[in-house]
Amino acid sequence: MGDVGEERNGVCVSGGKTRVLVVGGTGYIGKRIVRACLAEGHETYVLQRPEIGLDIEKVQMLMSFKKLGAKLVEGSFSDHRSLVSAVKLADVVISAMSGVHFRSHNILLQLKLIDAIKEAGNVKRFLPSEYGMDPSRMGKALPPGRETFDEKMEVRKAIEAAGIPHTYVLGACFAAYFAGNLSQMETLIPPKETVNIYGDGNVKVVFVDEDDMARYIAKTVNDPRTVNKTVYVRPPDNVLTHMELVGIWEKLSGKELHKTHVHAQDFLSNMKYMEKAEQAGIGHFYHIYYEGCLTDYEVGEDEEASKLYPQVKYTRMDHYLRIFL
Repeated sequence: MGDVGEERNGVCVSGGKTRVLVVGGTGYIGKRIVRACLAEGHETYVLQRPEIGLDIEKVQMLMSFKKLGAKLVEGSFSDHRSLVSAVKLADVVISAMSGVHFRSHNILLQLKLIDAIKEAGNVKRFLPSEYGMDPSRMGKALPPGRETFDEKMEVRKAIEAAGIPHTYVLGACFAAYFAGNLSQMETLIPPKETVNIYGDGNVKVVFVDEDDMARYIAKTVNDPRTVNKTVYVRPPDNVLTHMELVGIWEKLSGKELHKTHVHAQDFLSNMKYMEKAEQAGIGHFYHIYYEGCLTDYEVGEDEEASKLYPQVKYTRMDHYLRIFL
């Protein structure tokens, strides 16, 4: 592997660059993390799993990463040695494996990744798959959605028990899924005539452009201020109530929408007729829009991404929504 370089501020760098391995790099947020790490100047590796098979879009994505300067590393979760070998190439490992709303391979794969990191013994920072609600604050979440948070806490417990330096990045709703549709179910574009408002619509929610989330993640990996810390992505101009989000769209489009307020009891009433994954999603939505689980606690300036990295000019939702005009 050659000279691993010197250690700076708790992160080993090679040739002045932090070596980052992204696991799940072809996923929804993973592909953005890969590009953000490259843009940040990190020496970026992407785990290439044999399970990719004949998925031509993922193969082409991996090739596009190579053109940008990333290095592809073969490794399989069914081959522990290959995983350890891949991990040994990196100073920092970022997991971007997508999860589902019930116990899945995701947690099992992350636990295998932790085992590989522990055995490799060289990783100076691990960022597990998080990026949403803070699982440490969701112990009373509605079932079955609570399983998601329980699993993430299980991963955290394994990380901390192994003594692996880490950073947890979380705290916002991805704009493509929650802002562009004005937080409506079963659509990803703004409604044209009517809009459902959850409760009184005055609960504060945090929205973030996915590319901005990736940029913040890439910033944290070699920042000594974020070692063994939680970084919350809470850009102040994107902390909006549901009514404020709808109001932004109405101003941009020049059209007022008819508003139907949905009471909490009515919102939850149909859960029992849904599949488990849908029930979990509804529960998560409820905690965000009715209980304000993203904003019902204080975050210090030393743990909020836009304060830590003011050089990231994040996308405001009034600008983001213009793409739908």
